[in-house]
Amino acid sequence: MQFDIVVLTDNALLALDEQDWYSRQVHLEDGLVVSALEQHGLKVGRKDWAEPGYDWSQCRAAVFRTTWDYFHRFDEFAPWLARVSHSTRLFNEAALIHWNLDKHYLADLQQAGINTVPTCYIEVGDRRTLAQAIADSGWHDVILKPVISGAARHTYRLQAEDAAALECTFAELVQREALMLQPFQHDILSQGELSLMVIDGQYTHAIRKTAKAGDFRVQDDHGGTVHRYDASAEEIRFAEAAVAAVPFDVLYARVDMVRDNRGQLAIMELEMIEPELFFRFQAEAASKLAAGIARRLQA
Repeated sequence: MQFDIVVLTDNALLALDEQDWYSRQVHLEDGLVVSALEQHGLKVGRKDWAEPGYDWSQCRAAVFRTTWDYFHRFDEFAPWLARVSHSTRLFNEAALIHWNLDKHYLADLQQAGINTVPTCYIEVGDRRTLAQAIADSGWHDVILKPVISGAARHTYRLQAEDAAALECTFAELVQREALMLQPFQHDILSQGELSLMVIDGQYTHAIRKTAKAGDFRVQDDHGGTVHRYDASAEEIRFAEAAVAAVPFDVLYARVDMVRDNRGQLAIMELEMIEPELFFRFQAEAASKLAAGIARRLQA
């Protein structure tokens, strides 16, 4: 056995580029995880998930960390996940990853009693125009995005009267992938989006993401910024309850939430595949992650 566990990244992030702040940040946080795992006596490697020819049976387990190219390479990632999960234990587990890939899971959370941002799904091949779908939703100011996506790929904010400008893009998208409509949550513009980290069932730390002026997207890919945040007791209870409602063993989750248009806490997304967990704000959380992995490997 070559490794007890491999920390998974993507090829572009494998080597450290000292001149690039983003590369330094990734290596800092992945390094905290590697170090914490080694403190449990585990032999740890760090690899590109798509490394050609690597025999994944040579490691007992692998933990997803910075595999941030997977949604651009989904045709490769899906069969890789199916194949590797037969020989190597994955954290989070493959069944949870499949569930979390597709944002239809928000309906499952809602049925479990967890407040989520209201969502209307537009399935592949739906024959309605975008204007018709928006009219059917009953909302005027909406977000349109794919159910499988990341980094705000094909995420649009529009009003009902703006639908015509996006009809061609919508028609192309809906022929190959399911989409979703949500009412725009106005708290994002004033308060941003909260992300609470829940590791091994317990809250560890939180950040607040805010969009740049004139935008609604909080991701740093689009100019958003990240701030340390002290979560309230209400927010912590809500985040832990949301993770507890997931029908799988959840080692780590990032709970993205807002105050919805009624003023209630609502889930935007549960990120449980390869979320940025912001260990640079709370290094002890990497130790909690490592402890959870070590305990599961001993079970």
